[in-house]
Amino acid sequence: MVFDFLRRQTAEMPEQKASATGPVVAYHSAGRVAWSPRDTVSLTRTGFSGNPVGYRSVKLIAESAAALPLVLQDGRQRFDAHPVLSLLAAPNPAQGRAELFEALFGQLLLSGDGYLEAVGGEDTMPAELHVLRSDRMRVVPGADGWPVAYEYKVGARAHRFDVSETPTVCHLRNFHPQDDHYGFSPLQAAAMAVDVHNAASRWSKALLDNAARPSGAIVYKGMDGAGSLSSDQYDRLVNEMESHHQGARNAGRPMLLEGGLDWKPMGFSPSDMEFQKTKESAAREIALAFGVPPMLLGIQGDATYANYQEANRAFYRLTVVPLATRVAATVGTWLSRFAGEALELKPDLDQVPALAGERDAQWARVREADFLSTAEKRRLLGLPAQADGAADG
Repeated sequence: MVFDFLRRQTAEMPEQKASATGPVVAYHSAGRVAWSPRDTVSLTRTGFSGNPVGYRSVKLIAESAAALPLVLQDGRQRFDAHPVLSLLAAPNPAQGRAELFEALFGQLLLSGDGYLEAVGGEDTMPAELHVLRSDRMRVVPGADGWPVAYEYKVGARAHRFDVSETPTVCHLRNFHPQDDHYGFSPLQAAAMAVDVHNAASRWSKALLDNAARPSGAIVYKGMDGAGSLSSDQYDRLVNEMESHHQGARNAGRPMLLEGGLDWKPMGFSPSDMEFQKTKESAAREIALAFGVPPMLLGIQGDATYANYQEANRAFYRLTVVPLATRVAATVGTWLSRFAGEALELKPDLDQVPALAGERDAQWARVREADFLSTAEKRRLLGLPAQADGAADG
């Protein structure tokens, strides 16, 4: 049965995420030619590589979350030096900590899934960490529905990662209400807005190619009252229009019409002029799906926040910090299995400039709470317990 499955997968296109429900979704959507495909590769191409709003949203979140400093602690102390910290500082020869986490956050935002591979060290700390492409990874469920392996496939070649007590692959995924094994990408929620935004951009480009005005109508009226051209006349007219009156270099060029042909220019109607507002609305929807305030992307017409500083603080508090905290906690728990001790990995919010005002207010409230002991104050601030022999004040 396994070999039959592999033979069946070999005939499919490479670099395609193979979900159990994929063939059904593809068949159901086959007749909808107005929207771009919803698979990971197509969404990444149209929503990230081909859309400036999607690209900037993903880059802004991934870079901001990856730049957050991380702290490692257990129930007693916060570590200044630890094998886990050393591994994260230099995860592999090609990447540093920020580059590794930026790639991991980017995969989560684009596909809804992120995969981190531990190389070397089965019972000890890994020698390297690598981010795997989500569109090449497939979850292999067991008889009970839980994953028993992960299969990484490139073309006709596949590598299998078995799930064990200390798995070498850490799978991070966003919440998906209708899939047990794969996460839901913000790009999927923004897919329609991406199509609208891209279509509006193509429309603008087409208008520029035609001197920023819509085409008019060539009306033909023959000498004998006939209202139609012969096939040869029609083909000749179309060829002349394409050769001499389309494109930016032909803008403003006068048109010479022969007998029986009359040019009727057409202008935009008020509804036609709404496409720019439609494009801006689509851009705001894309930013909304990713959790980026439109003000940070330079999108006009957004007055949700009073100023840039407030928008930046909301961006960190509502988008960057929750994502970085969740990913750091999962990675920390996964690496704890290799280290053989219970560790907590989390962002150090005290070093985030955008949250400095909230941090100062929290520290002031805790400091003035005289009814709390030092140990209770430290717990409220997320700090480890005080070392033995320290004064309690």
